[in-house]
Amino acid sequence: MYLFTFLRDNAPWLSAGVLLTFLSSFGQTFFISVFAGEIREGFGLSHGQWGGIYTLGTGASAVLMVWAGGLTDRFRVRSLGPVVLGFLALACFAMAVNPVWWLLPLVIFALRFCGQGMTSHIAVVAMSRWFIATRGKALSVATLGFAVGEALLPLIFVALMIHHDWRLLWGLAAIIALCGIPLLLGLLRHERTPQSMARLSLSVGMSDRHWTRSETLRQFLFWFMVPALLGPPAFNTAFFFHQVHFADVKGIAHVELVAMFPFYTGVSIAAMVLSGWALDKIGTARLIPFMQLPMVAAFVFFAVANGPFTTFLGFFFLALTTGMNTTLPNAFWAEFYGTKHLGSIKAMAAAIMVLGSAIGPGITGLSIDLGLGIEAQYLGVAGYFLFASVMMAIGIARARPLLAAAS
Repeated sequence: MYLFTFLRDNAPWLSAGVLLTFLSSFGQTFFISVFAGEIREGFGLSHGQWGGIYTLGTGASAVLMVWAGGLTDRFRVRSLGPVVLGFLALACFAMAVNPVWWLLPLVIFALRFCGQGMTSHIAVVAMSRWFIATRGKALSVATLGFAVGEALLPLIFVALMIHHDWRLLWGLAAIIALCGIPLLLGLLRHERTPQSMARLSLSVGMSDRHWTRSETLRQFLFWFMVPALLGPPAFNTAFFFHQVHFADVKGIAHVELVAMFPFYTGVSIAAMVLSGWALDKIGTARLIPFMQLPMVAAFVFFAVANGPFTTFLGFFFLALTTGMNTTLPNAFWAEFYGTKHLGSIKAMAAAIMVLGSAIGPGITGLSIDLGLGIEAQYLGVAGYFLFASVMMAIGIARARPLLAAAS
């Protein structure tokens, strides 16, 4: 009953978050990779050239996120969101009409910056700022848009590609993004926390104060969190980017591998909802050090998999961290550093994550070319996530007294 009341009373703002996270799909790897074969064929690109273009565009978007992410501290979602969605629609349209390969880095940059970068950043910063006691539930609900997009859009657009040219489908994506603008404006007719009222709803972080971005960068906890920020976007992206190669190595039909994706999405949604509930009850500090341990198990299973069942187990553990990763890190920044400068602080984290998604496919692809098999790589990835978990645990343990002082 309480959950129903929470959803009913906050429906416009939660729906705005779902809308933004869903529309960010058009700049996410899982959507763009649907068209990878057509893009490479249309522009005469090899796998390496396409991967390099993708890394270049994504890396550039990470650099710009450092500055642009701070705009969420200065502008309301109602003002900033429609502008970003307009540019996202232009980026989709550019992909539809682009005639030459050398413009692809710019198009990928625009898609990644507007979609994966700013649209999702606006959504999670808004939820973290608008909700305090129920921040976990709000993030869980709002980030359902990611899961819905991941579950439905690839299937829909792959089916449409059978009968329609891939460029027309990017035009359709542009239209959908544009349709999101009036929907967002309608949902936020009365924005929950306008900047003019921000002081009334701010929550402080460690040491009972609001941290600026420069202070955050000089404090130890941020750097203990960096390996954990890089890991999931780097190696989740790499896994799905090289899914065809993985299936070949394991002797699994690609269609069998893809058939596991809905299960992966379902488990990630469950983990997302449960972690959101848990962080409201227990707190981020107690939960986040354990967030990436399932990734250790996931990549060990992927490394040793010899058939569909062990691969299935790998997806189960991968989904646990994927779900938790949509709620716990976003709540972490607000809880430990306060909400006054949350946009600019979260922008640094978002830039690191976008950078991870840029370098992950490149590192694993280069390693494959150099003769380091995907199975050996995944054992190394499991070791990386164990290291990241230890770093998080040390950093949180050192920082919790400062958080307790604020409480």
